[in-house]
Amino acid sequence: MSERFRLTIAQANPTVGDLAGNAARARAAWEAGRAAGAQMVVLPEMFLAGYQTQDLVQKPAFVADCQRHLETLAEACADGPALGIGAPVIEGTALYNGYFILCNGRVHAAMRKFHLPNYTVFDEERLYEHGSFSGPYEVAGVRIGTPICEDAWYPDVAETMVESGAEILVVPNGSPYFREKFDVRLNRMVARVVENDVPLVYLNLVGAQDDQVFDGASFVLNRHGALALRLPAFEEAVAHVDFARTDAGWRAEPGEIAPLPDSLEQDYHAMVLSLSDYMRKTGFGKVLLGLSGGIDSAIVATVAADALGPENVRCVMLPSEYTSETSLEDARAVAANLGCRYDFVPITRVRDAVTETLAPLFEGLAEDLTEENVQSRIRGLLLMAQSNKFGEMLLTTGNKSEVAVGYATIYGDMAGGYNPIKDLYKTRVFALCRWRNANHRPWMAAPAGEVIPVRVIDKPPSAELRADQKDEDSLPPYDVLDGILKLLVDEDSSVADCVAAGYERETVKRVEQLIYISEYKRFQSAPGTRLSMRAFWLDRRYPIVNRWRDPS
Repeated sequence: MSERFRLTIAQANPTVGDLAGNAARARAAWEAGRAAGAQMVVLPEMFLAGYQTQDLVQKPAFVADCQRHLETLAEACADGPALGIGAPVIEGTALYNGYFILCNGRVHAAMRKFHLPNYTVFDEERLYEHGSFSGPYEVAGVRIGTPICEDAWYPDVAETMVESGAEILVVPNGSPYFREKFDVRLNRMVARVVENDVPLVYLNLVGAQDDQVFDGASFVLNRHGALALRLPAFEEAVAHVDFARTDAGWRAEPGEIAPLPDSLEQDYHAMVLSLSDYMRKTGFGKVLLGLSGGIDSAIVATVAADALGPENVRCVMLPSEYTSETSLEDARAVAANLGCRYDFVPITRVRDAVTETLAPLFEGLAEDLTEENVQSRIRGLLLMAQSNKFGEMLLTTGNKSEVAVGYATIYGDMAGGYNPIKDLYKTRVFALCRWRNANHRPWMAAPAGEVIPVRVIDKPPSAELRADQKDEDSLPPYDVLDGILKLLVDEDSSVADCVAAGYERETVKRVEQLIYISEYKRFQSAPGTRLSMRAFWLDRRYPIVNRWRDPS
């Protein structure tokens, strides 16, 4: 009977649909495990297909191609350790979220996910059939149980595997990030370990897919929930975990325990990783954005420079007669501090031409929001023209507070391909700017230090679309607005709940109205990094046409 078992865990970053590329990554992990003398190498959930596939997985040709790549991978990895990898599988007419153990050139064991998540960003009840409970499989004399992701969030699947003889639980995951999720996962897995009295390996994806970020932070637990190893968050990593047989069962030998970042660093790293992966996986190399001299565009420029390198970020100031000298100075300073290219494209002549063109139609009518939005749409037009000409993806810069209440111009400042701060409330934008000025990490490509001038953070926010304009002319103060939004959006609270929390009913009702009437704008907005459990898109799906309002 074997007394030692080496397991290589690969916290790796797949790309949805890149079957050959994902298989190559799997092969590289397997090679690393073979070189280290491992008996088994494991990759996360759905690694071969990429995750999440959404409706792509319902295309039979896609699933068939996954199976072909799986068979080819099994043959290529025949001479060495067993390989665990996730992939979809069709059996008869049923489609499953599967996990396969490849050994000696063939599929040695197969699991089919039983618990299918159907909340927040997940839609697996619609996509897949429920699998049956699987027993353990044997590799090098060790009996291993593999609950797939959600299967380990409930007691039954793991319990069945252990009752059937599993000595170690290996849990492949595709668990997307939301703020401070680390403790949630750890507590669930500790429960499985305590219930079953066996060690557990939690292996998570890393990388980004559309709006979702997979943050890695994989870990190994020994009996009684003792932490034996943790991989870094938001970074690819391979680790070799050595298990030794004891009188009480298998025990993982202690390894490196990577520190977990605080909440602000989590959000910032998620934005950097999501933008970097979105660009790389869609084939873009460079970005541009409108740099206004305000805080939102400053943090987006900084995220972009950290993600792509300053040389791949172009900042464009598009001033009007309402743009203050302070904003001009601050925009130049941000671009200079980051080391990004800075271009100056005034909109005055274009605006005059549009005003003249529309004058016969608007004769006798007072100027209002229409003329303000024309400025924003001119900027959108000019930025998109540059995007087309230079092949740079345009980033949008609206924070969650603005996105929630529609404080943005559709076909204007909402134009663009990606928005890193879409799920970041304005008050948290302020906090993250201060955090970035005070902190620098090896994964940041832009310079260290105070890249966002303090004046940008401290000055009153303004769209500068009319003389002496301030955001608070149209909205409640951001600390009040964000407090109400967190209740109405993030917590699905009632108007009465907001009033009980100390907010004026009239203000709450006004914010509620703005949220509902802005749904059509969000429907057409660019994707952006998911940072919370209630991000706009898959987490919160409301109708555009909606006459209901909370009567409380």
